[in-house]
Amino acid sequence: MAVQRGRHFLQIPGPTNVPDRVLRALSQPTIDHRGPEFSRLTQEVLEGLQKLIRTSGKVIVYPASGTGSWEAALVNTLSPGDRVLMVETGHFATLWKNVAVKFGLQVDFIPGDWRHGADPEQVEARLAEDRRHSIKAVALVHSETSTGAATRIAEVRQALDRAKHPALLLVDTVSSLGVMDYRPDEWGVDVTVCCSQKGLMLPPGMGIHAVSEKALAAAKSARLPRSYWDWQAMIGPNQAGFFPYTPPTNLLFGLRETLRMIQEEGMESVIARHARLGEATRRAVKAWGLEINCLNPVEFTSGLTAVRVPEGHDADALRKKILEKFNLSLGNGLGKLQGKVFRIGHMGDFNDLMLAGTLSGVEMGLALAGVPFKKGGVQAAIDYLAGNE
Repeated sequence: MAVQRGRHFLQIPGPTNVPDRVLRALSQPTIDHRGPEFSRLTQEVLEGLQKLIRTSGKVIVYPASGTGSWEAALVNTLSPGDRVLMVETGHFATLWKNVAVKFGLQVDFIPGDWRHGADPEQVEARLAEDRRHSIKAVALVHSETSTGAATRIAEVRQALDRAKHPALLLVDTVSSLGVMDYRPDEWGVDVTVCCSQKGLMLPPGMGIHAVSEKALAAAKSARLPRSYWDWQAMIGPNQAGFFPYTPPTNLLFGLRETLRMIQEEGMESVIARHARLGEATRRAVKAWGLEINCLNPVEFTSGLTAVRVPEGHDADALRKKILEKFNLSLGNGLGKLQGKVFRIGHMGDFNDLMLAGTLSGVEMGLALAGVPFKKGGVQAAIDYLAGNE
């Protein structure tokens, strides 16, 4: 590869760019994780996460990826052979389903087209059929990072309520927390699953749960094996600001800083900023004459846009050309969408000029790769941003 000059544009939909303030926080000397300074750090972070997530429930932090958080959500709430209702909204919903199957859970997997979020009416119909309440949990992805389509979690809660079904509601917010509107207490979410490397603007390595009282009660009788993931083993030491095993100390330094940054901006402003950048991106895609993968505008995610390339063209070849020529990384298509889409990440520490630069790289790359498109996408995005401050 030729020598690259200038700033690398990391515009994959996670891990996202880590702000300079957070990098400096991460670089602090490691402290004694049994001492009083660490105790104060833990308590500040857990309280900050409660405010961010908008929950009064327990918040639990693991040294883990999002996949670990998925596993933890299942093993703390369910028993071998339990039925779980899930929906094939994309690659990550499918991977979560695979984790559940490996633990011996019976998964009712509603098929999907990878272009929509979960349909609340389909969920309601399945639950209404389950008169014996053998389905113990509904597990859904809020923002499906592989497709750019979001599930309307508040409407899913209404579906559970209409069906008068007691199933737990487990929600993956890996690419929505700190990006999109999310209200677990108001929407009746029992387990919120997240991780550090997207809206929280941190490197990978930290899994996060927010847990309702109903989920904590279910954990008392859940019989799937757990040790490292055990909520109770974590909650006890957390009350004094400690962990039952070695914590990710420097990631916690970084998390404290990102929580301060989000608080300074204000959560409503963070949500509005992401929505605005997402709309500008979609206007660029439409001006290019390309197709947005998500088909329902109500379900557009704010943190990323998945763009389909025309038949006969390879999205990965386009991404390779853009990386080589412009030092710009875009997200690849995953699973069923491999080679069919590229994904533009616009979440985290991200602003108008960064988006304009990203879209410029995409527009030039489309021309160099010979992908048929119309010029003017960048201008369409700029016009929207300039008129909607």
